[in-house]
Amino acid sequence: MKNIFTLTFLFLMLFSCQKNDEITIDDSNLLLGKWSEATYNGESIEFTRVKDLPSEAYGISFEANETFKQITSGFCGTPPLTFFTSEGKWKLESSIVKIVINDFPGNFNWRILSLTEQKLIVKRELTEQEKDHRELMELFHEIETLANSISCNDSNDWSFVAYGSKACGGPKGFIAYSNKINTQKFLEKVELYTQKEREYNEKWGIISTCDVQPTPKYITCENGRAVLKY
Repeated sequence: MKNIFTLTFLFLMLFSCQKNDEITIDDSNLLLGKWSEATYNGESIEFTRVKDLPSEAYGISFEANETFKQITSGFCGTPPLTFFTSEGKWKLESSIVKIVINDFPGNFNWRILSLTEQKLIVKRELTEQEKDHRELMELFHEIETLANSISCNDSNDWSFVAYGSKACGGPKGFIAYSNKINTQKFLEKVELYTQKEREYNEKWGIISTCDVQPTPKYITCENGRAVLKY
């Protein structure tokens, strides 16, 4: 009889431990829960559902009150890594998870590529602000390409112009350009960039320092490139 009680007790203890180790899954929203063991495959990230977030590895959790948590080491990636917890909010819109956290990078979007009880695969989706910023950078790249399309051999053939708009007011800087390029097209692009950056700052509430950019005094040619001198 004693052996039967002992076996029954051990069975109940084992069953209890197994039950406590079970991961709770909300069938109405599989995204809810804790995810870790991240595997990177190109632009996508695959997570595995876990019972508890790790303390020394990347992990995330989506809670029912729309609270988002992540265990991260930041973006430097230089050993030894120090992990910390950052919190924010998450919202699911169709297949896009919009995440806003209190630390850098502030907010980002993930597109859900696959979601099961055990696996979550996501891909970074650009936010509207990131799309606007990319458009600005592409336009500025066109400006730089035009400005550097001719080698600088005689500084008398060069001029400079202010470009961009700081959120606090005034230009972001100055850029040199050759008088031998299509200057009208070039200056139109600079004006367009300045206008779009001003609109970008207002739209997204960008802040900046209020120091005044000094105006260049002249241009010199150094190794085939125009250099602004102050």
